Amino acid sequence: MIHRVRWIGRCRLLVFLAMSRIAVIADIHGNVPALEAVIEDIEAQEFDEVLVAGDLVGRGPQGSEVVGAVRARGWRCIRGNHEDFLLSLRSGAPRPDDEAPRDLSCHRWMADQLSTGDAQFLAALPGSMTVGGHDAQSARVVHGSPASAHEGLGPWTSDDDLRRHLDSIPEDVLIVAHTHRPMVRTLDEGLVVNVGSVGLSFDGDWRACYGVFETLHGRWKARHRRVVWDRPRFLEIYRESGFLASGGITAALLEMEVRTARSHLVPFLVWARATGRPEDFESLRLFVELFDPERGLQDLMERSGPTVVR
Repeated sequence: MIHRVRWIGRCRLLVFLAMSRIAVIADIHGNVPALEAVIEDIEAQEFDEVLVAGDLVGRGPQGSEVVGAVRARGWRCIRGNHEDFLLSLRSGAPRPDDEAPRDLSCHRWMADQLSTGDAQFLAALPGSMTVGGHDAQSARVVHGSPASAHEGLGPWTSDDDLRRHLDSIPEDVLIVAHTHRPMVRTLDEGLVVNVGSVGLSFDGDWRACYGVFETLHGRWKARHRRVVWDRPRFLEIYRESGFLASGGITAALLEMEVRTARSHLVPFLVWARATGRPEDFESLRLFVELFDPERGLQDLMERSGPTVVR
């Protein structure tokens, strides 16, 4: 019996040694209450490493505070499209971005909140990173896709498109973010995981979302965790910080996203430009009347009537 107990103990030890656990968070978007809740959740568990898959900043008023919290913990990070955009605004040469409003006051406000140290930290971040290898599958972490930080992979992405992206990298696992919609897809060619968003979910569930990755016998398994955070407090910060008053129509649309856990800014911009309407508050009132986030952009376009020729 004693020998059997020792054998079971050794087996359990070997299983424990063979397992690695990492957390991957992304799309914090200047939301300190959500980040603090996720940090508390992470610290209550045992992770070997925490990775950040981009978009610490943008779309929210507390970008500098988020950068400080991440830097203080020494987590490995990559850049997202919002890091690139705010840095380009700070340099005075914003890059073309089809998702950016014509009125950049909101984005300039967020860029101005970043200190020189914040900007230097973000500018030095790589566009991708890897984890695993040796005794485990290797995984590639990018913000959008291996091809672009602006390309979103989500539940709607076909298996063929996911295979194409897996074929473009040497790793067995692809970890992405950007779309604010969690996904786990297992294919013969490998595993693709979208970790969702900490600060601004777009799947109707306002709780913070991040990815948990575990290896056993060298293979990664993935799941998501949801964490409740202080959303009323964050909406107060929108007003107290001056973000809502200074950010114009963009800030108003971003506040709608926080309240509904659905995308509003990009659908509004696509709709306004397709129908020839100005990006102003009068158009926003009509947009709110017509737009059903559950039905999406195509339904909005059908309900808007004929396209306005500019």
